[in-house]
Amino acid sequence: MREPRYRRLFGALIFFIVCALAAASPGAGQKVDGPHTLIVPESVFDAAGGELRQGWAVLVAGNRIESVGPVEELEMPAGLRRIELPGATLLPGLIDAHSHLFLHPYDETLWDDQVLKESRAYRTLMAGVNAERNLLAGFTLLRDLGSEGAGWADLGVRDAIADGLIPGPRMLTATLAIAATASYAPGPRGWDPDLHLPPGAQMVTGETEIRRAVREQAGHGADVIKVYADFRRAVGTAPTFTLAELEALVDEATAAGLPVAAHASSPEGMRRSVLAGARTIEHGSGGTPEVFRLMAERGVVLYPTLAASAAYDEYFSGRDGGWELDTPEAFLSPRIARSLAAVRDAIDAGALVGLGSDVGVFPHGEIWRELAWLVRAGLTPVQALQAATIVNARALGLEGEVGEIWQGALADLVAVDGDPTAGIEAIRDVVFVMKDGRVYLEP
Repeated sequence: MREPRYRRLFGALIFFIVCALAAASPGAGQKVDGPHTLIVPESVFDAAGGELRQGWAVLVAGNRIESVGPVEELEMPAGLRRIELPGATLLPGLIDAHSHLFLHPYDETLWDDQVLKESRAYRTLMAGVNAERNLLAGFTLLRDLGSEGAGWADLGVRDAIADGLIPGPRMLTATLAIAATASYAPGPRGWDPDLHLPPGAQMVTGETEIRRAVREQAGHGADVIKVYADFRRAVGTAPTFTLAELEALVDEATAAGLPVAAHASSPEGMRRSVLAGARTIEHGSGGTPEVFRLMAERGVVLYPTLAASAAYDEYFSGRDGGWELDTPEAFLSPRIARSLAAVRDAIDAGALVGLGSDVGVFPHGEIWRELAWLVRAGLTPVQALQAATIVNARALGLEGEVGEIWQGALADLVAVDGDPTAGIEAIRDVVFVMKDGRVYLEP
């Protein structure tokens, strides 16, 4: 039977509207006008040296930085496009090493309801929107640590961004993540034990199942293996895998060429993860000086997710207005105070602290919160910026490609109005975003 004419017309109208919106979207990415683009800010942030370079400019050719230095010393090819950014600081594209594109704030929808009631199609479309929000906020690379019940959909979002189908940061994806049987939500407590709920991670028991899960995730295209090394149990947060099981997981991941990120907050969960060979520790709020010294010895990076801790308390503490950055120390919640103390202990022990925010727990596009909390924890603004650039680039094995503004690096560049090395709050005012040589935001 032929489709009714009004349906055909309606379908055509929707198609043209979608095409028009896509064409008009400023986030779709604009190719540079010519083979070269010269970016002239007030200053350039030297991430390796931790200094501002006044009067410097950056020359981009294609998707790479061709040269950087005092503007009067750069060789200007014919036909270049010049972008002036007066009063702005040019930074390497920012990196968040702990994100969740498939989650949105829990005061909007609780985690269980997101996983159990929102369709995978809805969550995947939302993840694409969230990706663009973070890109336009200056984050040109995200490590997404688990699709949280959305299966392999994070791989599709990653590949759609890489293919230029949708705008977003570069993505490193962990797919399902791995958890010990009955140790990750939804359940087992609080639900009818006879219900078979879709899990938020891939549940495993024993070394054989652990190796199988790593192989499956690597085979599907994961960029990193995430493991929940501990979780809330009847006795509080406690390890869920033995040291031997974690060693088997890291061994299998290493054979596939993949690093391991370990969710761990208890001292023993952190210790086992570090000894097993995990590359990064996520959260780490219960870490002790001894554990942080062990991390420093082995070069393991801490991602404290401070902004997420503050968001949890904002949503569930009942305190009107949440926990603000300027809340006096004596009035901070125990959760935030413990997380801040852990960062200070890590710094004192010589452990590396990177920027991993757990965005998704709080709104996408607001990762600046994590930089502000890192400064509250004791990092200088320069160190917080380094955590979001060169420290993360090294931790993710991407040194030389991203995280610095230097000749040969990828043209991932962000400019903010003002000087974030003097006041980290300037990081909120993003005026320019370039990723892979394409301009996504400009004055």
